[in-house]
Amino acid sequence: MPHAGTHLPPALATRLTADALQLADTDWHLDRLYDFADAMGASVLVATHSRYVIDLNSPPPDDHNLYPGQDTTRLCPVDTFDRAPLYRDAQPDADEVRRRRAAHYDPYHAALRAELARLRALHDNVVLWDAHSIRSVVPRFFAGRLPDFNLGTADGASCDPRLAATLSRIATGADGYTSVLNGRFKGGHITRAHGNPQGGVHAVQLEMAQCIYMHETHPFDYDPARAASVQPHLRAMLQCALDFGVSA
Repeated sequence: MPHAGTHLPPALATRLTADALQLADTDWHLDRLYDFADAMGASVLVATHSRYVIDLNSPPPDDHNLYPGQDTTRLCPVDTFDRAPLYRDAQPDADEVRRRRAAHYDPYHAALRAELARLRALHDNVVLWDAHSIRSVVPRFFAGRLPDFNLGTADGASCDPRLAATLSRIATGADGYTSVLNGRFKGGHITRAHGNPQGGVHAVQLEMAQCIYMHETHPFDYDPARAASVQPHLRAMLQCALDFGVSA
């Protein structure tokens, strides 16, 4: 869960606008929504710092666009999803970006690689489930309302097609919800960099519309009733991933 963190170092917080301090672009409440994952036997890695500090799902060092022709934010974002400025004064320069990468980005990815290696030593196949969520309407990134379940496998490059097909069937069969495979969100840096099907690591990103489990406006409250309705489908997809890791 690379975008679930909300911590802002105090020295950074004093530089941010009032809008930025609301942390509107956080992948809110994912640890609560996936609270069943530990009991299922999944290994869970959750970021602590806000994506406004550094985006753990963006590609360094050149910070290139993973979605050519479409708008994205930067490794160290300078504006919100609504294009409102994050900073009241100077934006981070190259030296500050390097410091943030060394302090936060590199350790997170090192921990992820180490955990994948540990699990890979125990199992022939491991599934990396890259959990995300976003407001259902963000004109900067996509037109109209986003489907509820957006599965991404880097157009099939990051996981076995059998796993992708089964997950897509589960999402498509979720009554009352919409879904797409490799639509607007095909998988960010984590899915693309760590997915290695030939090496036994299968990476899948799930980007969810936040309206299916929470209120999308400040203060971004969790909605227990909506969440309870969606959790069985998430559990089914996660069980599929775990079963694939054991049986593939």
